[in-house]
Amino acid sequence: MRYLQFHKEEWGRLRALTPLSLTEADLIELRGINERISLEEVTLVYLPLSRLLNLYVAATQRLRQTTDTFLGTLPAPVSYVIAIAGSVAVGKSTAARVIQALLSRWPNHPKVDLVTTDGFLYPNSVLESRGLMIRKGFPESYDLRALLQFLRDLKSGQPVVEVPVYSHEAYDIVPDKKKTIRQPDIVIVEGLNVLQTTDGRVGPAPRTFVSDFFDFSIFLDAKEEHIRQWYVDRFLTFQKTVFQNPSSYFHRYANLNPKEATETAVQIWESINAVNLRQNILPTRERAHLILEKVEDHSVSSVQLRKL
Repeated sequence: MRYLQFHKEEWGRLRALTPLSLTEADLIELRGINERISLEEVTLVYLPLSRLLNLYVAATQRLRQTTDTFLGTLPAPVSYVIAIAGSVAVGKSTAARVIQALLSRWPNHPKVDLVTTDGFLYPNSVLESRGLMIRKGFPESYDLRALLQFLRDLKSGQPVVEVPVYSHEAYDIVPDKKKTIRQPDIVIVEGLNVLQTTDGRVGPAPRTFVSDFFDFSIFLDAKEEHIRQWYVDRFLTFQKTVFQNPSSYFHRYANLNPKEATETAVQIWESINAVNLRQNILPTRERAHLILEKVEDHSVSSVQLRKL
């Protein structure tokens, strides 16, 4: 077996004496739409994970110091990069924020940045010109060259790296707006297809993968039937809130009745997100170092850690 299997309670014991540094108020700020993550789950799942990652980061830092000593070079700050992959609506963003919050409280790496690959989607104008709007989120809808360059710059120790900003309300890249990354100790990269080994185009596979730059990777997994329901539930919540804003890209769905809204969400799931999950996202599951298995109530039930 490639993975060590842990039930949630087993995994929870591996937190050792790591104190819980988040409060219920913190968690309210970190939860995503319709997420039900609790402090108990943080304690049993994410706290041990933060301890493991802290140990990995420290070991990597020591290894780099050893290499610098051997080469006789001055230590250069290089970010430790953690990837979080998984389907739409599986809870990647909440998991990423919780992990960021926990890791930022460890004394030896207080600066932890979070980057989503949404910022590396092509602008809608480009996607429309290429006939890719209905495949947004598929590998070919990303500016892979820009994403790879960002990761190269990050891992080469560039003092300042910029990331494009994506607006979920506008459903597009925000022109002339960038997020600045300044040599953080850790960077969490969250996205649908971060473990991909293809760019979705016909022809030879890329020689360099996005995952080549990751020090550790996490995959959030669940049965498709559960993810589908989470997606529909989230769509219905957005329809009553975000979609009501006239500036929202999805404002056209604001006045659908409950039956129409549900049917629309199911149609979008089946025609786009389910296809992307089956063809592109799920096949990358076992490329991850760690898999978090979620069940119907959105909680993590078990953890799989790849053997070194």
